[in-house]
Amino acid sequence: MASLFWGRTRKNQQQDELDARDAVLAQRAGRALVEADERLRLTSDELDFAVAELGDAATSDLREAVASVRTHLGEAFRLHQLNTDHIPDTPEELRERNARIVQLADWAQDLLDARTADLERAVAKVREAPAVVENVRSEAQRIRAQVPQAHETVARLRQRYSDGAVRQVADNAAEVEQLISFAEHSLDVAARRRDSGNAAASTVALEAATEGVRRSATLLEAVETYEIEALRAESTLAAVVADSRGDLIAVREVPATPAVTAAATDLEAALAALPSAGTPSDPFAELSRLREANTALDRAVDTARERAARPVPSRDQLAHAIDDAERQLAIARDVVAGHRGYIGADARTRLAEAERALTDVHRYGSDEDARDQAFGLARRAASLAAEALDLARRDIDGGQAGYGRDDRGGWGDRDDWGGGDRRRGSGGFGAGGLGAGGFGGGRRSNDLGGLAGGLLGGMVLGELFEDFFD
Repeated sequence: MASLFWGRTRKNQQQDELDARDAVLAQRAGRALVEADERLRLTSDELDFAVAELGDAATSDLREAVASVRTHLGEAFRLHQLNTDHIPDTPEELRERNARIVQLADWAQDLLDARTADLERAVAKVREAPAVVENVRSEAQRIRAQVPQAHETVARLRQRYSDGAVRQVADNAAEVEQLISFAEHSLDVAARRRDSGNAAASTVALEAATEGVRRSATLLEAVETYEIEALRAESTLAAVVADSRGDLIAVREVPATPAVTAAATDLEAALAALPSAGTPSDPFAELSRLREANTALDRAVDTARERAARPVPSRDQLAHAIDDAERQLAIARDVVAGHRGYIGADARTRLAEAERALTDVHRYGSDEDARDQAFGLARRAASLAAEALDLARRDIDGGQAGYGRDDRGGWGDRDDWGGGDRRRGSGGFGAGGLGAGGFGGGRRSNDLGGLAGGLLGGMVLGELFEDFFD
């Protein structure tokens, strides 16, 4: 009885908690519906003022939002009516309707918030337009007053620098005059459209005028900046010329290599190409050309000094290294080819790397500047070939262990077989043929296995065994 009592008590508590939550949801739904309806009415009034100030086109988004919210709030009111009519409802039905009312009300508030925020910015632009027009017009007048000075600066630049150097700012002053005229015309258009009630067109014209004035200011600033940067480039050029002449003197103490000689010649040509004093020039192009030649000479000198500290191998040394690599490769290649069934991936990889390194050596040819690299590659090729040979021998020794018949009738010492590959079906008895472990390699046992190992390939040995034994 006690357990039954406590079970009923627990169930009653759960029901009371659910009823309390449903009551809170119902109150929230009613409050949200009222707030959304008030927001709709307020936004509808704001829309009327906005249309009068901005026109129909600028307020179309808000008008569509108001119509959509009105439709969905109509659904919310119908759900609320079902909750309060005389027809009894289950708790589940009431719960679902109130949740839907809250959802619709929150959505309506969010949509109206977003659309009215956009409209507020547009209204602010229109209301601030008169002050903006005055500011833009004042800025345009200030820039127009600076145009004669810009013309004088360009003329001064033309006398000092070449046409190619001044090209990037030569037309700036004329462009500024055109842009300022366009901006002032756009300001007049903006004022007329605002007076006629076309706020949207007025805003567009005002934005065009603002952009024209901004570009004009940028073009004027570019003229003044160019003159300063050109003077700075001339100063830097003088320092680079002095440094380059000093490098040409110092290079006489550096070992004369073809690269150093060519770089010094290029630097001398760049110095000789500099215009004489008083001749219109392009300091930017001249500085760039001279700096590149100076940098190339520095690199060549550094290379020559490194080579002097570490002598380049002679042609004979390189030839000997190549011969050594080719011999090592030939030996390793023959061993791998003669015992294919035993050779693993490591030996084959070393052999392939050695062949690739030797190919790179031949690609360098007789280039003296690359002789050191070619020598290193040849030594590497020989080393890799030696590693490949050691790995191949290890594979062969491991694969041949335990093969061949001994005197006790088992399969014993591999020396009783030929010098070739002895695995049946994988290169077989003497896979290298007569030249690689056949009659010429190892002891020739008089038993059947020794004869077969000297004469036959392993792929067909199994079939021939049957014929022998038959």
